[in-house]
Amino acid sequence: MAAMRLLRFVAAWLWLAAPLAADVSQCACDPANPETMKARNCSLCVEAEKQPPDAEFFLLKDINPRKPNRWLALPRMHRPGAHELREYPKPVRDGLWRFAVQAAREKFGGEWGIAYNGSQVRTQCHLHLHIGRFVRAAETKRFLFVRRVEDIPVPEEGGLWVHPVEGGYHVHLGEQITETALVR
Repeated sequence: MAAMRLLRFVAAWLWLAAPLAADVSQCACDPANPETMKARNCSLCVEAEKQPPDAEFFLLKDINPRKPNRWLALPRMHRPGAHELREYPKPVRDGLWRFAVQAAREKFGGEWGIAYNGSQVRTQCHLHLHIGRFVRAAETKRFLFVRRVEDIPVPEEGGLWVHPVEGGYHVHLGEQITETALVR
């Protein structure tokens, strides 16, 4: 009985710790080289390649069974390496934020949140924003208030999460794991 409990504890710890070992900073996905696209961390790059060439952004249901109420907003455009938000041109970033906010409002009304995880914890190379219902208990006093999505800053390190407030948005910066601000 004790051995079984220990085994369950170890299995649960490994399952929960798996995302902590993720790091896509050295991502090698290259749509011009199909062999590189077979890696698990390139699966969102594969999804981007399936989109029509004129689709600037697209929405996917998160297939992780632990996140049944989540969506992903993605640009079709690829970047080398980890597809960091800061590496995309400002018009693409602004368009992605507008697209994600519109999708979030349609799916969750005024209770939405959007999260961008830092590259040290992401398991996918392709840039993606997590969309879900905002966990109000996640709110902290450390935020930047912006009135427009075009004013959402680009983190130099780590990720960010955003949610609506009267007259604008709260932007929370400086964390690697940010999607915990969203309901699973």
